[in-house]
Amino acid sequence: MTRQFQISNDNHRWVILALWLALSPGWWLAAAAEDARSIPAGQRQLFLDDDAIAKVEHLERTLHQPKKRGAVIRSANPSQSIQTRTSPVWDPAAKHFKLWVMSTDEPLRVSSDGLHWTPGPRPNLRIDHVVYDPLDEDPGRRFKASLLNEGFAVSPDGVQWTKLDLPAIPSSDEGNFSYDPEEGLFIHSVKRGGPFGRSVAIATSRDFRTWLDYGVVFHADPKDQELGGRNIQARTADLTLQQPFYNAPQAHNVDVYNMGVFHYEGIYVGLPAMFHATGPVPNYPNTDGFHLIQLACSRDLKSWVRLGDRKPFIGPSRLDSGAYDLTQILPPSAPVLKDDELWFYYTGLKYRANFTYLGKYPDGRTVPVPGRDHDVGAVCLAVLRRDGFISLDAGEEPGTLLTKPFVLPGSSLHINADATSGDVNVTVLDDAHQIVAVSEPVTGDQPRAALHWKSGGMDNIKGKSVRLSFSLRHARLYSFWSE
Repeated sequence: MTRQFQISNDNHRWVILALWLALSPGWWLAAAAEDARSIPAGQRQLFLDDDAIAKVEHLERTLHQPKKRGAVIRSANPSQSIQTRTSPVWDPAAKHFKLWVMSTDEPLRVSSDGLHWTPGPRPNLRIDHVVYDPLDEDPGRRFKASLLNEGFAVSPDGVQWTKLDLPAIPSSDEGNFSYDPEEGLFIHSVKRGGPFGRSVAIATSRDFRTWLDYGVVFHADPKDQELGGRNIQARTADLTLQQPFYNAPQAHNVDVYNMGVFHYEGIYVGLPAMFHATGPVPNYPNTDGFHLIQLACSRDLKSWVRLGDRKPFIGPSRLDSGAYDLTQILPPSAPVLKDDELWFYYTGLKYRANFTYLGKYPDGRTVPVPGRDHDVGAVCLAVLRRDGFISLDAGEEPGTLLTKPFVLPGSSLHINADATSGDVNVTVLDDAHQIVAVSEPVTGDQPRAALHWKSGGMDNIKGKSVRLSFSLRHARLYSFWSE
């Protein structure tokens, strides 16, 4: 009886889909003229932007925050506020992760599981930004580093480094560095001046010799100032959060402290650390304030789209949490992919600066701020579902998504969806917008569901142009791909 009802309900939904398509003839004519694009086998198609989307109805985009796991690397010396701007890399020869950290006498840490870290050998150069290049034929150059304002270096093991005779990418005091072997592209983001203050410039290279400097490509704008004022007001009204000790409205400003940039499943993802300046500090050449990490994406590293209405991707922890990321939160250059999760290793600092002064909370309390002899910083871990930056969500009312035309490379189709309380159904349409395959409903939390077909299938459409129509009810869709 339950099965019969499900089939009847599904048929009803296909009738609705057919009516939807029939009532949009002008749109279909325009869509039919669009050239189909090839999807690389296994490359997941996300919904951060509208690149894969032709039409959406009754679906809502939702930004998801990674779940915090707390501090994973602390300094043995409490006077050293340990930080990182890079990501762990797996050393296949040593069979463990390596992570380079800052502001410590033990700048290299190693781990077999990514959770428990111990000091490693001390590098012969100060190294803050490292990637591993498995494609370099010279094993002595597999580890590559950007030396902020000093050029670049290579190493066989991440310990013994050789500085290269290459010009530096100009920067102030912040940078990030990532590499995607599939694209063969090195990405170096640096801090420069721009509208409203600190901004982000990007340079890229495919041979680690010649660099293309795009200049400033990401900066704050008037909307950031408007939202920043609200963020500062909300924070100072919430005494469960670490308060700025200096708050002068005339000094309020939002700019981009730094930004990790990485290539992920065919799209560039940015993690801008938006610094909210709250007020000048006596006898200190900078301002008090706090960071919020946002999310952005780009197809060319030049034009960027803000995601999630600029809400925090990683925000501050509460004062009673025992966490480090109370005030300053600085992103890594890229996440680490572990099974069906993305692990973000980021810097968390309790206070804006490591100096001692007296400040006052909004309620008038005078509070001493720990100085350099206190444990104020650590490398923290936050974990996100794979592809889980943005989802398309439907509630009780079914939502529909129609993709642009694609040439699928494989004979199987997969989706990443959470249909714990509902279902996801997929219809495959050919160039004549005829239905050629209808999937069985996908239910449950499925990070890598292989679709099964109750009518038609993928055997006869491999290499042909198709569109995919998704119907969701009480479900979230993160991505799809073909293998």
